[in-house]
Amino acid sequence: MTRADDAGFLDLAIEQARIGWAEGGVPIGAALVHDGTVLAVGRNRRVQLNSAIRHGETDCIENAGRLPAAVYRRSVLYTTLSPCFMCAGTALLYEIPRIVVGENRTFEASEDWLRSHGTVVDVVDDQRCVALMERMLRERPSLWAEDIGEMP
Repeated sequence: MTRADDAGFLDLAIEQARIGWAEGGVPIGAALVHDGTVLAVGRNRRVQLNSAIRHGETDCIENAGRLPAAVYRRSVLYTTLSPCFMCAGTALLYEIPRIVVGENRTFEASEDWLRSHGTVVDVVDDQRCVALMERMLRERPSLWAEDIGEMP
């Protein structure tokens, strides 16, 4: 994948994050891409679905449906925010070899752990992703605290 490819696929994750924000949720989005083909997109829908586990990455992987292990092993997960341990664990479970992270200034918990298991983690520090989370922390801090379990 080229940087231009990465930027285009990250755009899909950002679009999902913006949809989630407009729905009253947490603005985190994701896209799962296999050999240049988008398999699924998703967004944090904990609020919208009253769910304990529908973060952007888990929603995206769930939306991809049941896939052969070989597909996951040749896919890239794009996410607007560095994954929490639940989302990182899901990526490790399915042996997704690369994760492209929009930003990790707001939150970072699992990147070293992912790398220690052989996952390539590329942080692009996209200003749009930073702005989404800054707005979240400013306008809906209690929702973020509920989602991640800590106050900014």
